[in-house]
Amino acid sequence: MNHYYILYKPYQVLSQFSSVEKKRTLSDICKVPRDVYPVGRLDYDSEGLLILTNDTLLNHRLLDPVFAHEREYLVQVDGAITQAAVDALQNSVTIQVDGKPYQTKSCTASLISQEPKLPPRDPPIRFRKEIPAPWIQLVLTEGRNRQVRKMTAQVGFPTLRLVRYRIGSLTLDQMQPGDMLELTRNTLYQKIFHDNDR
Repeated sequence: MNHYYILYKPYQVLSQFSSVEKKRTLSDICKVPRDVYPVGRLDYDSEGLLILTNDTLLNHRLLDPVFAHEREYLVQVDGAITQAAVDALQNSVTIQVDGKPYQTKSCTASLISQEPKLPPRDPPIRFRKEIPAPWIQLVLTEGRNRQVRKMTAQVGFPTLRLVRYRIGSLTLDQMQPGDMLELTRNTLYQKIFHDNDR
């Protein structure tokens, strides 16, 4: 039987069930059947939407670049990011992936005028009164290792806080860090791929 869950992964939790170096893992925050695993990953120092399933087809469709689907990130950056930097993120930047230059695909990037309504991070980012820490929205259709952090650093504004808010039309809306919801197969496939894939 296939199972489908969405989880709001908290900050400083590994996207796996096995323990490494005494860091918190998914085992510390949720209980699922033993054959259920996260699809893809979120870094230890990132937060947000994580899908857990034992559906191998879903795993394939989410991870294979051929099936490009949107992932929306809310990103707090260090310093007053310029429109030129936002435009550069949107058009494409060169980052290092596995030690080689990689040209990111064009994406949607925009400044967020008001701080997004997210739960406070625990612990919070280090606040420095003299240095702005604005938010931007990035919508990507690819997911290289630490890609968002590498992209914002490349344009001169390192990431302070990173939250994956949306995959397809699945969002974190109304969820708190550590919350998990079980979904039906049809609901999840419709929200990610806009079909039933029957």
